[in-house]
Amino acid sequence: MDSEVLMGQLQAANIEVVHESDEPSDVVVVNTCGFINDAKEESIDTILRYAEAKKAGQVGKVYVMGCLSQRYRKELEAELLEVDGFYGVNDLPEILKDLGVDYRKELIGERLLTTPGHYAYLKISEGCNKKCSFCAIPLIRGKHVSRPMEDLIHEASHLAVRGVKEIILIAQDLTYYGYDLYRERKLASLLESFCEIDGLEWMRLHYAYPSDFPVEIADVMKNNPKICNYLDIPLQHISDPLLRSMNRGVTKAKTYRLLETLREKNPGIAIRTTLIVGYPYETDDHFEELKEFVKDQRFDRLGVFMYSPEEKTSAYYLHDAVPDEVKRARMEEIMEIQQEISMEKNQEKVGREFKVLIDRKEGDLYVGRSEFDSPEVDNEILIDSPEPLKTGNFYQVKIDRADYFDLYGTLK
Repeated sequence: MDSEVLMGQLQAANIEVVHESDEPSDVVVVNTCGFINDAKEESIDTILRYAEAKKAGQVGKVYVMGCLSQRYRKELEAELLEVDGFYGVNDLPEILKDLGVDYRKELIGERLLTTPGHYAYLKISEGCNKKCSFCAIPLIRGKHVSRPMEDLIHEASHLAVRGVKEIILIAQDLTYYGYDLYRERKLASLLESFCEIDGLEWMRLHYAYPSDFPVEIADVMKNNPKICNYLDIPLQHISDPLLRSMNRGVTKAKTYRLLETLREKNPGIAIRTTLIVGYPYETDDHFEELKEFVKDQRFDRLGVFMYSPEEKTSAYYLHDAVPDEVKRARMEEIMEIQQEISMEKNQEKVGREFKVLIDRKEGDLYVGRSEFDSPEVDNEILIDSPEPLKTGNFYQVKIDRADYFDLYGTLK
């Protein structure tokens, strides 16, 4: 979303902007991630690729922005001399100035979408007040700062006018939204306001912190059909000793109660979670406990990360006692369990009808999603339709068959 805001500012200044192009360019801006090792490596590889393109005369200047630049600016400046400028997560006015453009604060919601035009991500806050032992986000992004409700409603309304039908709410901690501005959590009120916007048909919630979860969110979700019956709630682990070491502010018992409450209030809710394996001192018994948790809860969607130490986090100073090969084996074992769960859950959908949003066409098949699937990370529904379907429109689709990761349906 930060890239979209930058592109919107540049476009408003009549500067031609393209996203992810390998064509020769006067200027390339690389937006980076500095949170997990794979993302860091991808960011560095991208910077090096454009540095080589600059040497070859295919690129005029190279600028780097985002989390990696925020966290390792001095080191990057010393190593990557071909880069013309490094900018942190809050340096949008500075990079615009160096690009010859004045930052225009009034351009709230003026983004150049990098997603298909019918869905968009909407960041409702920045930073995080939690102190999870493994997480560097507070070090990079700072403390939790909510965006004012009126700004978010304005931006969501503007997106709807542009044809966006689904907004995906993101933040480091969605559930804490509003407390810094209004002295109370306001996510429920924000969602209710979004539901009143003409044109918006789906709202989806990503990254809800489990500690002190405001259960009124489940009630708002139940009472408003525009809010997808879907929740991304990263749980990370279930073993109490590891949860304490991770400083998650939640216990195994509280986690089970929360999941039970969510499912009681919203039958059929799709719950997505992420887990960490190989955290320092994770024993075989801790891992067995995690496996049983996954089998018992049968999450609709699940991702697994291998623990990697992040500089200056409290876990960084713990002995990383779990060998990488053990971490990888544990990750693969969890994913094998989840694959079977996913297959069984998909088979349960065969014969049922769903409201489906069409994302694109691939070959002879149309590709869409139900309210239970987020773009790029979840299942897709592949539709063989004799009549043309319009990208960005909703259709009723009957599921005819299923595999591990995709559903296949026909138009009703």
